[in-house]
Amino acid sequence: MLEVRDLTLHYGASQILHGVSLTARRGAVTAVMGTNGVGKTSLLRAIAGRHPYSGGTITLDGAPLDHLTAAAAARAGIAYVPQGREIFPLLTVTENLQTGFACLPRADRHIPARIYELFPVLREMKDRRGGDLSGGQQQQLAIARALIARPRVLLLDEPTEGIQPNIIQQIGRVIALLRDEGEIAIVLVEQYFDFAYGLADEFCVLNRGEVVLSRPAADVTRAEILERVSI
Repeated sequence: MLEVRDLTLHYGASQILHGVSLTARRGAVTAVMGTNGVGKTSLLRAIAGRHPYSGGTITLDGAPLDHLTAAAAARAGIAYVPQGREIFPLLTVTENLQTGFACLPRADRHIPARIYELFPVLREMKDRRGGDLSGGQQQQLAIARALIARPRVLLLDEPTEGIQPNIIQQIGRVIALLRDEGEIAIVLVEQYFDFAYGLADEFCVLNRGEVVLSRPAADVTRAEILERVSI
């Protein structure tokens, strides 16, 4: 579904990504791994239109998304859950979810019951302000808000960061469910190795802004991934 080819990205004079290529299939989780500072978040920001890329191509279902903006990416069906969550602290849970309506036709601007089935705590706290939720609850809210837009691609940047173990397990179950339904391509950036390893169908390991391993999960061992991540 999503094809990234030979992507380069700069911050000023500094080049962060060097010809990165990645494929994310519908009904699969593509795990992007590597140590801090290798370009994982920059890659997601480029795909999500959060930062302009310098060269290369991004296509979705064969259609080019050349140098797209964040609004254009969202309209094309790319939903981004950033590191740090970026929920609106003074808006209620319901109001935070409603911000996901922006890309939808007016007739589709409602919160599906399925959102509360995936994240029951959000129904219980729908009138609470986002800033009053725990870190794990905020992460669930951020993922739910992304799903409101009915995305074709879901980008998740460090969804387990600072989250308690029971919430990590719940988020993992939701990701697995979304993958198994076969409608969404999921790109997961994650430092928690066991979490990513348990979900991934494809691995893409970055080092210094370059891909050093790109392989289906069935064709690579745990030791090989760890070796590449630690280079």
